[in-house]
Amino acid sequence: MATAAAAAACAGTGSGGGGVWRPFSSPSVSSRVVLRAPRSFPLFASSSSRSSSRAWQRSVLAMVAKYKKDGISSGAVDCGLADPAVSGTSGSDGGNGAAAPSRATGLASSFPSIAPGIDVDSVSEAELKENGFRSTRRTKLICTIGPASCGFEQLEALAMAGMNVARLNMCHGTREWHRGVIKSVRQLNEMKGYSVALMMDTEGSEIHMGDLGGVTSQKAEDGEEWTFSVRKFDGALPEGTLQVNYEGFAEDVMAGDELVVDGGMVRFEVVDKIGPDVKCRCIDPGLLLPRANVTFWRNGRLVRERNAMLPTISSKDWLDIDFGISEGVDFIAISFVKTADVIKHLKSYIASRSTNRQIGVFAKIESCDSLKNLEDIIRVADGAMVARGDLGAQIPLEQVPSVQREIVTLCRQLNKPVIVASQLLESMIEYPTPTRAEVADVSEAVRQRADALMLSGESAMGQFPLKALSVLRTVSLRIERWCREQKRHEMMRLRELSPPSSDRQTAERVSEQICNSASHMANNLGVDAIFVYTRDGHMASLLSRCRPDCPIFAFTDTTAVRRRLNLQWGLIPFRLDLSTDMEVNILRTFSLLKARGMMNSGDLVIAVSDMLQSIQIRKIP
Repeated sequence: MATAAAAAACAGTGSGGGGVWRPFSSPSVSSRVVLRAPRSFPLFASSSSRSSSRAWQRSVLAMVAKYKKDGISSGAVDCGLADPAVSGTSGSDGGNGAAAPSRATGLASSFPSIAPGIDVDSVSEAELKENGFRSTRRTKLICTIGPASCGFEQLEALAMAGMNVARLNMCHGTREWHRGVIKSVRQLNEMKGYSVALMMDTEGSEIHMGDLGGVTSQKAEDGEEWTFSVRKFDGALPEGTLQVNYEGFAEDVMAGDELVVDGGMVRFEVVDKIGPDVKCRCIDPGLLLPRANVTFWRNGRLVRERNAMLPTISSKDWLDIDFGISEGVDFIAISFVKTADVIKHLKSYIASRSTNRQIGVFAKIESCDSLKNLEDIIRVADGAMVARGDLGAQIPLEQVPSVQREIVTLCRQLNKPVIVASQLLESMIEYPTPTRAEVADVSEAVRQRADALMLSGESAMGQFPLKALSVLRTVSLRIERWCREQKRHEMMRLRELSPPSSDRQTAERVSEQICNSASHMANNLGVDAIFVYTRDGHMASLLSRCRPDCPIFAFTDTTAVRRRLNLQWGLIPFRLDLSTDMEVNILRTFSLLKARGMMNSGDLVIAVSDMLQSIQIRKIP
């Protein structure tokens, strides 16, 4: 495994058809599975389509047989013919659906006057109206907010260009400054119809440089003499001096050691130590940024004994976490996570301080300790971030690509959203066009089906934040189209999230199997979209994990859940007042989306729900 090798290096160095399938009722209540294969479904009009119908029946019967074998159904399996779901006779009462048409007709006729509105991101709505379902971008985009992007107009431009999540890096800026950004993002969401989520990123306890005396950056040239100091300066920093936050720094380094700044963007060689000051010579020139991470190497090996003793969450981090909880951010990303216990402790703390809403906790994978405990960490976290900059300073550079791929794959297997971050378009901090190598790097992350890509300095303090975001969006759209053309959705076999146990009839296991089946059917039938009706977002997440060929419309009745879903691959989140009646939700959705010009008659969708575990294939009337 790539991560095992990296950790060691750290230590040493179908076919078409249609119909409705649904459990008769909750599997915990009934052992009965009902399969309906409608004769009159439009896809079965020709003889070839009738052949597809028989193939579909055989495939679903095989699926039901597997469910019976697994213990989901200990009773009979009913295989009957019913009127098609598209005519409104889905038969939610489990019978033959004879009474459904009048109810559905009555509901549909009354919706335009009684149905509440539906909240959808204005950018997604415009894309759907202009280019249709298949044009929607699946990979989500995160922008770090800084001096180059913190104004209201700048934030609006980023949101319009496709920003799904705004990241607040607590290494920089005051809490009052971050509060102002949070307020602006919230205003954008309320006034303009966006659903931009907020992610707060902690600083962590690793060794960092200071704030560079207030300047945004400094250039270190080859052969220049610089001083790293732990002293506190009242006024401006002396020329050529950099502050370090670790008081034992001068004691730990030795002459001849190599200092690696910001994941290798700049390198220094230690020449001498004079009290609290460490004299160094620049051997790899580059741009020095405020609060950049610092590691030091000796004889080709990372010196990390002191770092290993530092706490994962510092006292400043706890204050920042309290700030994030009070401001109601959607996600908190924890830097330099070493063990799963850190994530468990933080989630328990958040739950005790924020009882009325959920905050997702993301583990940043950026150290050797993270790789040693990777699966344990990802299992307990709500998501992960591949922080390649700092990670690349702790493992051999040639191992970073394989480690990234392994983390992305593991997160998808465990149904945890994953972000690929750091130096995606680093050259665009200074230049308006990326290098071709950077474009190839972004393309590979999209091909790996990462949930999100993140801009750091490019959007926070770069000269072209909007152009950088545009590059991510354009490349993502093009590579996603290529993946669909190459049928890349068929190339990964997912492990079962709910392992075999004595009780196989759990709602969790049924939900997982429904989503796997719905995604497989969507790919085989070439449907326009999958609709999922979910209160907590879990079933939408299961669908996203499958990476189906079509977009996933996630309808939830909670604004906070809608924002959190905006981070996950392929999901287009809507806020909609949900009914306990699945048919009411479907007909209401059809009515509202058609009225807004986002759907057309004849569009084919698959509908699933975590309120009534079911799969329905519907053609919009």
